[in-house]
Amino acid sequence: MALYGYWRCSTNLQDQDRQVIALKEEGVPEENIFGDKITGTSNYGDREELSKCLDLLQQDDLLILEDLTRLGRTMVTMLVEVNKLIERGVYIKTLDGRLDTSLMNEEIVRLIVGVMGYASECELKGIIRRTSEGRAVAKSRGVKFGAKRKYDQFQIAEIMDKRRQGQGYGTIAKSLGMNRATVQKIVQREGATA
Repeated sequence: MALYGYWRCSTNLQDQDRQVIALKEEGVPEENIFGDKITGTSNYGDREELSKCLDLLQQDDLLILEDLTRLGRTMVTMLVEVNKLIERGVYIKTLDGRLDTSLMNEEIVRLIVGVMGYASECELKGIIRRTSEGRAVAKSRGVKFGAKRKYDQFQIAEIMDKRRQGQGYGTIAKSLGMNRATVQKIVQREGATA
């Protein structure tokens, strides 16, 4: 039985280090530890390291994860991936202690994974809802989102003056060192006519 480990984290280096240390403490050799820096909601196919890890797994190998959300954040994704591994004879163990398929029969594993997947999906929906509500409140208070504008009110006035004088978007953009599309958007937003 070979031990393999997989970690996933969005961006936090500390979270990555913590997961790698925990996998090593479980006895996973460093060369058998794989991980992706990618969000849990990203496309499953974008997880190159997970794909490599899954390709190496053979019957009676043990895949150790922090928790099942490392495989995916939806119930369907979790069930599909766990079922694929079970059918290949691969065992799965989570560091949070909620799952060790080497100690359970298949039906119990599927039930537990279904419940855990459902809980994870509900948690994700809650995070998305709270984030959306927080953005709405912030917007109502005047908080601006997105990249900062690369131009100011003086440049807008200059663009509008030049446009009223009949200058083209490209000419204006070149004279101000701006992108033509940016100049065009400013003119359209400010209500000038061509």
